[in-house]
Amino acid sequence: MNIGFFLVPGFALMSLSSAIEPLRAANHLAGKALYRLDYHAAEPGFVASSSGGGFHCTALSEAQPDLDLLFVVAGGDPIAEDDPKVASALRRLVRRGVMLGGISGGAAVLARAGLMEGRRFTLHWLHLEQLQEQQPGLLIERALYVIDRDRYSCAGGVASFDMMCAMVAAREGADFAAEVSNWFIHSRMRTAGEPQHLDPARRYNLSVPALELAVRLMTTHIADPLSAAQLAALSGCSARQLQRHFVQRFGLSTMAFYRNLRLDKAHEFLRHSALPMDEIAQLSGFSTVPHFSRCFAQRFGTPPAAARREAGAA
Repeated sequence: MNIGFFLVPGFALMSLSSAIEPLRAANHLAGKALYRLDYHAAEPGFVASSSGGGFHCTALSEAQPDLDLLFVVAGGDPIAEDDPKVASALRRLVRRGVMLGGISGGAAVLARAGLMEGRRFTLHWLHLEQLQEQQPGLLIERALYVIDRDRYSCAGGVASFDMMCAMVAAREGADFAAEVSNWFIHSRMRTAGEPQHLDPARRYNLSVPALELAVRLMTTHIADPLSAAQLAALSGCSARQLQRHFVQRFGLSTMAFYRNLRLDKAHEFLRHSALPMDEIAQLSGFSTVPHFSRCFAQRFGTPPAAARREAGAA
């Protein structure tokens, strides 16, 4: 099987290496070339990752005629990637029967090119809400990886490893895929439907069921925040009881903790996207930019515009 990787400058090296290393190991363990790997870019030359390391690539337009599957590997702000030539080249590959995949933010690049319609897919959680907001008809899932017919996608990081092991299992058998996984001291191949985030109980070390459920609801309702009464009712306790749980565990009221979660999400958008301030406010559940700016400055000690400039300088 001939697999290509299209590298967008600033891609995460870990996401890519987690994808290519299982394939290299599969070739080694099989004693033959099960997978041939090539690296492509918009223009020929060296493409650097976010850490500076990278690969020498050929132009995507020069992809081999026997290419079977092409993965787009993107980090940074993949939703802002809008190169008509790249989009046209990707569409030509589809017409040739080439399967497509997205790693980390790569699926966003494919979606912007109109190549993920009618296909289930996933991408890194950092870009998920933004892409849903811009293209609400897409079939995005909060999963580690999704394989839907001729489309492969994963959240990046070590999820790339799990997706590739799943692909190897489908082609070479589960026992062989387990050998590949064990080669990297990876004792358990995660399934596609496992969450990208740690569940609230583990992330915040929660032992109270109502508190765990409330935090879970908060993390899934960022742009459309729930009221204190709604959180309490859905968590199976009174608002006063829920408030007591939050104060005991976090030293914060229910809604103060919730507001901090939303502001943390806004901070991620500021650092990793070029979204305008009003959209960031809306995506993090604030109805006006002035209110958002005041809350942000209280949380982080600096207004959002300054935080964005500092992130850009870094």
